[in-house]
Amino acid sequence: MRVVVIGATGNIGTSTVGALAEDARVGSIVGVSRRGPGGAAGDVGGGRVEWVEADVTDSDLVAVVRGADVVVHLAWLFQPTHRPAVTWDANVIGGSRVLAAVREAGVPAVVVASSVGAYSPGPKDRGVDESWPTHGWPGAAYSREKAYVERLLDVFEAELPERRVVRLRPGFVFQRAAAAEQRRLFAGPLLPGRLVRPGVIRVVPDMRGLRFQALHSADAGRAFAAAAVAAVEGVRGAFNVAAGPVVDAALLAGLLDARVVRVPVLGVRAALAAAWGLHLVAASPGLLDLALRVPVMDTSRAREVLGWEPEHTSEAALREFLEGLRAGAGGGTPPLAAEAGGRLRAGEFRSGVGVRP
Repeated sequence: MRVVVIGATGNIGTSTVGALAEDARVGSIVGVSRRGPGGAAGDVGGGRVEWVEADVTDSDLVAVVRGADVVVHLAWLFQPTHRPAVTWDANVIGGSRVLAAVREAGVPAVVVASSVGAYSPGPKDRGVDESWPTHGWPGAAYSREKAYVERLLDVFEAELPERRVVRLRPGFVFQRAAAAEQRRLFAGPLLPGRLVRPGVIRVVPDMRGLRFQALHSADAGRAFAAAAVAAVEGVRGAFNVAAGPVVDAALLAGLLDARVVRVPVLGVRAALAAAWGLHLVAASPGLLDLALRVPVMDTSRAREVLGWEPEHTSEAALREFLEGLRAGAGGGTPPLAAEAGGRLRAGEFRSGVGVRP
């Protein structure tokens, strides 16, 4: 089985490649990323990976995916949130180019990383299955783009019913090696790691809707690897992927040795909007709106069809991530590096904000 992983050097990509490398049914792995694996070429996938440098926005992707049994598309650009045309080009146009290449090259199956962020607002007190509408939240570019890619997949399936399409919708994905990258992408370079030590942050705001799901990157990688193999074997459709328990203010406060204080959403949003407008933080207020509206997901289908079970709790994943923040931890690939560098594109910043796998 030949698997091509696009976006193989990021938070989920490295874990997916690692999980595929451990599966005896997988005979060949091609890792695709814009900047290559850097010094981690021999580490990611245990030396089993053939690396290809390609950009989803302008490279010849047909040549990259030709001969694959399945393509796993993970590449995504989170920043710059101040320039949504840049993320649209990478995520929506890039995603459409991946699907066009899969079509032209005759690849029989494709697995695409969707997200809980593709879902329309939903309940927080019960899990929704994969039939919940995926119209996203219009105030967040990330959500709009994930929802649009879902529509691209709908069209692809309708036009090519013989091709197998699997879409995974994970919750928030954490690991120690991604701490530096996620700090750049969401908090920005001004957040000192010492602030996330237990006892330093005294208060965690409890806002209406602050309930979300998370999982460890290793578990996300295992889910994508299982989906790739299953797609080759005939499985198709959507799968929710997350670990328990559902994260709320009380769980966060326990991790930070803080107390929970009920606060109005409007006040927190106004402060975030001001900081974002001044380029002090990387996360837009639209992302907060999205996080407070995404539904809790039912992950039964992934467990029953893919045989997937998380090996880490959401609390363990978050604890590992916070420890990584305090230590300034990163990974060996360019996107995960503690001090990200490499070739820049328009809209990217040397601090690392704006880089994508």
